[in-house]
Formats: sequence, C-alpha cells, structure tokens
Amino acid sequence: MAAPKKGRRQSAPGKPGRSLVFILIALVALTGGMFLSGHTTPRLGIDLAGGTSITLEAKNEPGQKNAINPANMNTAVDIINNRVNGLGVSEAEVQTQGDKNIIVNIPKGSNEKQAREQVGTTAQLYFRPVITQAPGQPTPEPSTSPSSGTDKEKDKDKATDKATDKATDKATDKAGSPSSTPTSQGRAVSEALKADPTPSASDKAKDKGGKKDETPKPDPATAKLQEQFTKLDCTDKKARAEAGRGIKPSDPTIACGKSPDGKTWDKFILAPAELNGKDVDDAKAAINQQSGGWVVNMEFTKGGSKKFSQTTTKLSQQQPPQNQFAIVLDGEVASAPSVRTTLSSNAEISGSFNQESAKDLANILSYGALPLTFHEQSVTTVSPALGGEQLKAGLIAGAIGLALVIIYLVAYYRGLSLIAIASLLVSAALTYTIMTLLGPTIKFALNLPAVCGAIVAIGITADSFIVFFERVRDEIREGRTLRPAVERGWPRARRTILVSDFVSFLAAAVLFVVTVGKVQGFAFTLGLTTLLDVVVVFFFTKPLMTLMARKKFFASGHKWSGLDPERLGAKPPLRRSRRTAPPAGPVDPKEA
Repeated sequence: MAAPKKGRRQSAPGKPGRSLVFILIALVALTGGMFLSGHTTPRLGIDLAGGTSITLEAKNEPGQKNAINPANMNTAVDIINNRVNGLGVSEAEVQTQGDKNIIVNIPKGSNEKQAREQVGTTAQLYFRPVITQAPGQPTPEPSTSPSSGTDKEKDKDKATDKATDKATDKATDKAGSPSSTPTSQGRAVSEALKADPTPSASDKAKDKGGKKDETPKPDPATAKLQEQFTKLDCTDKKARAEAGRGIKPSDPTIACGKSPDGKTWDKFILAPAELNGKDVDDAKAAINQQSGGWVVNMEFTKGGSKKFSQTTTKLSQQQPPQNQFAIVLDGEVASAPSVRTTLSSNAEISGSFNQESAKDLANILSYGALPLTFHEQSVTTVSPALGGEQLKAGLIAGAIGLALVIIYLVAYYRGLSLIAIASLLVSAALTYTIMTLLGPTIKFALNLPAVCGAIVAIGITADSFIVFFERVRDEIREGRTLRPAVERGWPRARRTILVSDFVSFLAAAVLFVVTVGKVQGFAFTLGLTTLLDVVVVFFFTKPLMTLMARKKFFASGHKWSGLDPERLGAKPPLRRSRRTAPPAGPVDPKEA
C-alpha cells in the first residue's frame, strides 16, 4: 500500500464536543436569565393578550375649516406613533379609520397606562405665562367682603410701597386674589387680563361731579375667572379635566398641574398663549454636566425663537410666580419652569427631574405639535378571548406541521431523524427563551403573525438538515465510508445552507423595514429564527453528526441508520487491481 504523500493531509474533524458544550452553556444561561427576570413566557400582543383600543376623532381648530385632510391625518398618525414608540411600547397600532378618526391599539403591558396618557394628550401644545399659582385645593373664602377700608388695612399691614400704589389698589379691587399676597398677585392678574388700572374714569367722574367714585364696577370676565380659580379643586379628576375647557389660546385660563414633587397638585391662572407646539423644533432629555441632574433641552424654530426671546425678556423681569412659563398640553400644566434671563433659540428646563420624567416631558415637547385637535371619542378594552382562540388554533397548526415534518424525517432518514429532531428541539428552546427575554428588554410582543413566522421557521430549519444529510448520503453513494463522507459533505452543504438562510434573512429584513404593525412581528420572528438556524446547524447539528459517525450503528451503515450503502445504491469501494507477474521460461504459444 502506497504511503500518503508528504504535505497532504485530510481535513481534521475538529473537536465537536466544544461546540456542543457551547450550545449547552448558552441554553443554561438564557434559561437562567429568563427565570431570574421573572418572565417565563413571551409577552403577547394585543391580538393574543388583549389591551386598550382608543378612538380619536379629529376636530377643526378655530379658523381652520379644511384642516381635516389626508396629509394632516397621516402626519398626526406619525406623531402619535412616535409618542407611543418613544415610551418603548412595541406592537402598538396607530392607523386612520375613515376620514377623521385614528385608532390606537396598545397591547396589555407595564407601559399601557403611561402610553394611554401620552396618546390622550392630543391637543395643541401651548406656552402660557403664569399669573397666579396656589395649592390645588379650593381656596377658603374670606370672612368679610373686601372693601376700600379693608384694602387700606391690608396695605398698612404689608407696609410696602407697592401696596400703597393707588392703581394697584384698583386692580386688586377688580381682580382679587386668593393667595397670601393678594395685592401684588391681583395686580398681575389684572394686567394679564388687560385690566385698566389708570384712574382716568374716576378722574373724569371727579371733574364732573366733584366726587371721586371709590367703588368702580369690577370686570365681569376677571371676576368670573377669579371665582373659578378660587373654587377649583385639582385633587378631583373630573375638575381637572373640565378646568379651562373650551378656552381659546388667545384668552386667559385656569389649569391644574403636578407640583414639583409629583405627589400633589397645584392650580394656576395662566395668561394668553405666547407660543404653541409648532414653534418647538426639537426637545431631548439630557444630563446637565455641571449639576449632574436631568434636564430637558429645547430648540425653537426661527419664528418661535423670536417670540420666545420677547416673552422671556418680559418674564425675566418679574417676580415668582409671574416669571414662570407654563407648558400646557390638553389643558394641563406639564411643567412650569422659571425664567431667569432672556432666552432665544435654545432653552434648558431644569427641576426635580429623574430620567423617566425628563424623557416624558421631552416626548411631549417633541411630538406636541399636532396639525389637528383630537378628542378621545371612545376607549375600549380588547378581550383576549378571541386572541386566545386564535393562538390555540395557531399552536395546533404548528404542532400538526411539526408532527408531519417529524414523520417525514423518521420515514425517510430513519436513524438520522434523531439528529434532526434533537436539532429542532434545541432551536425551539433557543427561540422560546430569546423571545421571552426580548419582552422586558425591547418590549417585543408575540402576536399571531409572529407565531406564523415561527411555524414557517420549522420548514427553514428542517431544510438545512436535509441539505446536510443529502450531501453526506451523496458521498456514501460515491463509495466513501461515513466519517470521511461527513467531513467532505459538510463544506458543500455549508455553502448551500448559508446562501439559503441569507436569502430568507434578507427577505425578513426588507419586510420588517417596509411594513408596519403586525406584519413586522412576522418579519422579526422569521429573521430571528433564520439566524438561530445558522447557529444550531453550525454548533449543534454538524458536531453531533460528527460524533454519531463514530458510533457503530451509523458507521456500519445499519439498515435503520438511514445510511445503508445498499439502500442508497452506493458504488463498491474503489481498489487498485494487481497485475500477475509473467512466469519464468518460455511461454507455450497455445497457452498464450
């Protein structure tokens, strides 16, 4: 037998045990992480687990008759979708229904309540100067009615030059105030409501009649607003919702807002709006490098910068709370930062922010400029009963498909089917644990199309096994034994498997990018399972096949192994024939 030539050696089968240990460690780590996180089942989408469905109805803003059009509706859908996604909510559906309705479906989960609050805030965003601020409870009524004599006694007690100002006294008589400094805040209310503090009317009366009118008639609008502010109870949910309802941006209003500690409520009298959400170009939550606290950085448009500069110039010259700028969304004060200096195109809002509250405010500012006003028409809870039935039907279909695949593998590949079934189980375990962990990490929700994607992946994974097995069987048909057949068939099978999985992954990626909603769930699951197919085939199926090739049951070509040379029609092993040496001496011509 000729010795093999130097420098030529067969490809080494490697160390398959290491790859199998790697897969085992990965499975143990993923399973342990699943139990440590407290999530042992995948997060389900709204069509399987239920959730909240919100119907928003578009309304024309005052003076805009044709604002409800496809362009504005589509813009609103994008903005609301960005709001929801800004909270990390996945699988939320935002789509138009008819000409003026938008449907928002939010899956059941930890962010459902927060997302609903964000989606419900669909009115325009306004920036209003603060006139008066007080605790949210109703203000106690004074025991005696205000009079000029009472005002003089209060002015004397305060002992301030501003309190003795005649114009301030008249503005206070017109507006009143429930705060601890009624004179100064009353003057601010009157000025903001365009009250006329000059004594021109009383001077005329004095010139004509010789007697000054000490009791000017109060402004009905001012008195009504002051009365509403006094009675407003911001601790009542219904009262908060009705506060300032129907008020135009050009008119003053009352509103409620959370106090800086986030535990109590404050109430406000707010001046007419100076800016709206369309004047904001962008807003982001960030950490202030000097203080180390969370802040919100705002950037205004060109027109918004001019208006913001003019407004902050006036506010910076005022005393608290008249130097505050209330950010109002849906009639509720989201934040009321103080202005200390003139600002223009950029502004930084600081306060008692944490990461979550800073991101919430930045989210409101960034996506607050809706082109339409929306009203919450209905809110319904989607029952998971129908989704449960669909999930059950999908799982039954998947089980039937898996059973048919296993029956085919057993009937056609016999002993090799054990390797294929083990690989399918490993792939299923990896898919389940990863999808479970993706729920709390990236808010992945398993919907019905995603289940369909997992079912389709069974065929993709089984196809990879079949490609490998057929390459090995082809080598056996050529007359090779099992161990060299595995090592020679693997490079050819590997190329085919990679090309096939690349095409599947590319299709899933394109589908994920160009689609929205539930179809993305199908694409995501299909892409995930395709990647896992490559991992399982390379790190489990091939090493396991290498180990099984050393076993007598497979190596000897047992008729139930699926590698029987006779059943495969294999050629006999190629052997070199030896030529017989000619006999010594003369050869008889007859024998020749």
